[in-house]
Amino acid sequence: MQCDRLIKLAKQWFLHVREETMAPARMVQFIKQHVASCPICQEDPDIEDEIVRITEIILPDSKIPKAVRMKQEAEEAERHSAVEEVEEKVEEEASEETEGTEENGEDEFVEEEEVEEEEPLSPDAPQ
Repeated sequence: MQCDRLIKLAKQWFLHVREETMAPARMVQFIKQHVASCPICQEDPDIEDEIVRITEIILPDSKIPKAVRMKQEAEEAERHSAVEEVEEKVEEEASEETEGTEENGEDEFVEEEEVEEEEPLSPDAPQ
């Protein structure tokens, strides 16, 4: 946030929310009203992201409007499915590489040569 006035107001409003003398949704509403009327806030390119973060911190999930919650859940599900797709591709590529080495007669694991174990020295044996 670039607007010192908004920072000061947000701190005051947050204290009211913690003291339960102001509803969290009301605080978010006040922030949005301030941003709409403040030229400094309107020039701030990150203000919308900051309002979203404040809203997520202040409002419990049950108080976030259902449409917003649905959108957030859809975005999260989309990110999750994208991650799964990448993981599946990586697994497929790894299994293709493994199949290719087996077809060429190469083993992935090479057995170590057996080493004859020497008998341990007895404590009475000369060194």
